[in-house]
Order: sequence, then structure tokens, then C-alpha cells
Amino acid sequence: MLTLYHNPHSRSQIVHYMLHELGEPFEIVPIDLQKKENKAPEFLKINPMGKIPVLRDDEAVVTEAPAILTFLADKYPKARLAPAIDAPERARYLKWMFFYGSCFEPACIDLSMKRETPPSMAGWGQPADVLDTLSAALIPGPWLLGERFSAADVLIGSGVRYMLGFKVLPERPEYLDYVKRLEARPAHQAARAADEKRLSG
Repeated sequence: MLTLYHNPHSRSQIVHYMLHELGEPFEIVPIDLQKKENKAPEFLKINPMGKIPVLRDDEAVVTEAPAILTFLADKYPKARLAPAIDAPERARYLKWMFFYGSCFEPACIDLSMKRETPPSMAGWGQPADVLDTLSAALIPGPWLLGERFSAADVLIGSGVRYMLGFKVLPERPEYLDYVKRLEARPAHQAARAADEKRLSG
């Protein structure tokens, strides 16, 4: 059984959505961030960083959202959320899976903090380059791999949606359209409904 340590007000939202796209049974262990349950000794045995998301799959424990999504997409190929290892489009897929943490989030933090990290120090270069690279992939669309939806869209799409919601990203038409396509997916709607029920209950 897949087990997600989850709080809707965290990046574990991304994994929760991925689990709905995956279509495999899973269970949720709620983590109350206000009560600092993520810093409790029991939780720190699972993830010494004291962060969520954390996914347990039998004996395997995976942390960091991009790693969890990559793990799930490869382990459960029936969902067709990742190209096969020997497929040519696998290279482009992996680029986007790593782009999220190494380029997209750091660039968004720069934008949010209204700061300029010297490009010589920043692995992501300049935020404008990051945004333009993303736009170049989304303008032909509909997904990062063209017609094929993948775990990369779960990851990047969730980030774009979040950053637009907090006015960090500029409202470029290709970003807004991408988020609309993502929100129209039944799995996305199911994940949101489950989280809303969890928050209200």
C-alpha cells in the first residue's frame, strides 16, 4: 500500500495529485504542520529533514516531490506517466523533472524576494531565462512532452498553478492556459475535492 504523509498546505499536494493520476490505492497519514508533527521524533526517523511530502511504499521511503513522482511513474508504468527508459522522449522528460527543483523554484524565489542572485552563482541563471524556457515548451503544448501528459506536468503544472496563485509568476497566456488544462483533469479535481473535504472536516 502506498502511504503519503500529507498536509494540503504543503508541497505534498503535488504528490497527492500524482497519486490520483496514478490510479493505485493509497492511504493518507495527515501531518499537522501547526502542531509541528513534522518535527516530532517519530517523524524525524522517517525523514530527518522534517519535511513533507514523504511517501512510503512497503519498505521503500522516498522524499522530495520530484523524486517521489519519478519513483511512482517508473514503478507503475500502466498509468503511462513516464516514457520508457529507452524511449527518445525520456531525455526531455527527465530534463523537466530536474528543472523543477534546480531552476523553476529557485527562480520563483528570486522573483518573490525581488532579489537578483548573481548568474555566476545560480545554477538556474536568470529568472527571465527560466520563464522563457518554460514558455517555449508550453506555447506549442498542450503538455511539456507535446501531446503526451506525464508526471512532469503534474510537477511543473502544480508549481505554475501555485506561483500564479501567489502572483509570483507573470500571467502569461501560456501559463494560464496550461493551468486550465491541468485543472480540467478528473484526477486533479478529485485530489482538490479530497483535500477540501479534509480541510473542512
